[in-house]
Amino acid sequence: MTLYYSLVFLLLVTEMLIFCALIVPLPFTWRRKLFTFISESPIVAKLQYGMKITFIFILILFVDSVNRVYRVQVELSSFGGNPQQGGQASLGGIERMEVQARKFYSQRNMYLCGFTLFLSLILNRTYVMILDVLRLEEELKTYRGETGTKKGSSLKDVQGGAGEVGKLKNELAAKDRDMENLKKQVENMQKEYNRMGDQVSGKQ
Repeated sequence: MTLYYSLVFLLLVTEMLIFCALIVPLPFTWRRKLFTFISESPIVAKLQYGMKITFIFILILFVDSVNRVYRVQVELSSFGGNPQQGGQASLGGIERMEVQARKFYSQRNMYLCGFTLFLSLILNRTYVMILDVLRLEEELKTYRGETGTKKGSSLKDVQGGAGEVGKLKNELAAKDRDMENLKKQVENMQKEYNRMGDQVSGKQ
């Protein structure tokens, strides 16, 4: 395996480890701090930019490996013609084995680059989905906190309104009692006035 394909394999292993780290269940606070650091760190941003350039080169390697697989497949199919005899047959068998070996290496490189590119897309999508989940959880907690505050304030308002209603009822009852007392005083004064009028008319 050449140096650049060894680096591609190392990158594939790194992506697998990062993916496992992303799906590990963590508490909400730890996960929020971790992803806040990742999204706001300038060092991580530079690394992401460098990885994008690296994936462009891996894409070029993938296209080249697909082309090599196609050419080797065409070359291998050319050995399926008329059988050769003697030394030419043995020579053709050796060449066929060499072509099959090159086909194996080309397919290995194609699968290696292809899986690396595919896993990079999966990592990017997983990262975006986790950020969306964290944002929705924060909004849900904020909404629940505001709802609890509103419920508490509304309960206080109801209690205060009930107290005011009770106070008004007491004041109304007191005014009713005052009116009853005033009516009784008016009736007593009317009776006294009638009695004194009867006395004055009797004397006359």
